[in-house]
This record gives sequence, C-alpha cells and structure tokens, in this order.
Amino acid sequence: MKINKEAKSLNMRWEKEYGYSQAVKVGDTIYLAGQVSHDDEGNILGEGDMEVQMRAAYANLGKVLAQYGATIDNVVDEILFVTDMDAAFAARVKMKQEVFSGSPVLGSTIVQIQRLAAPQFMIEIKCTAKV
Repeated sequence: MKINKEAKSLNMRWEKEYGYSQAVKVGDTIYLAGQVSHDDEGNILGEGDMEVQMRAAYANLGKVLAQYGATIDNVVDEILFVTDMDAAFAARVKMKQEVFSGSPVLGSTIVQIQRLAAPQFMIEIKCTAKV
C-alpha cells in the first residue's frame, strides 16, 4: 500500500546533503524532523546560550508548521534532545507561557545526549502534530 506523503522544507543546504524533509504529513499527522537553532540562511544562533537556542528551535518549528496551516497548538508530542539538562529544563520552564500561549497540552520528553549534528547545537526539538 502506497501512502501519500506531503513533505515540507526550510531550504537549508543540509536537507539535500543529508537527504530528508523538515516535515512529512500523512493524513492528519505531521511528523517534524528535529529543529535546531539557525536563521533563514542556516547560520547557527545563540552559541553557548540554551535559552536563545531553544527559542530559535521553537521558532523554526513554527515556520514548518505554518506551511501546513498549523501552529504550535497543533503539537501533541515533543522530544527535546539537549546537551545540558539543567540549562534546558530551566529554559523550557521559563518560556512555556511564551511558546505555548499558556499551559501546554502535549506529551513532552527531555533527554540529555552527548552532542548534536553540529557541536555548537545545544538542543534539537522533534515533534508530532495533528491537523
């Protein structure tokens, strides 16, 4: 059985190099690739600053979701991969109101790892959304 996949991109050079889409929608579910801290040209933002990186990663999630007519409110599950648990937990608690416009209603997992795709990245956020 062939499924219909609607892929979206942020036009980053590494999408083609590595070979992936920023998100794929199947039916009413959007599967987002892990989002990191970069600007529209692919420059890394907030080196050494977890809060800046987390804010930028959530902003990139928003950009991808918007391509499907969705917002952060459509997210039902997230996984945060972080290199510094204490800094990430503090940043996530601090900005939950800002990111989720109130109390978030989603499953959330946070995992500390050794490193991400680029050594400057401190956080990568992967999530699933429903539309």
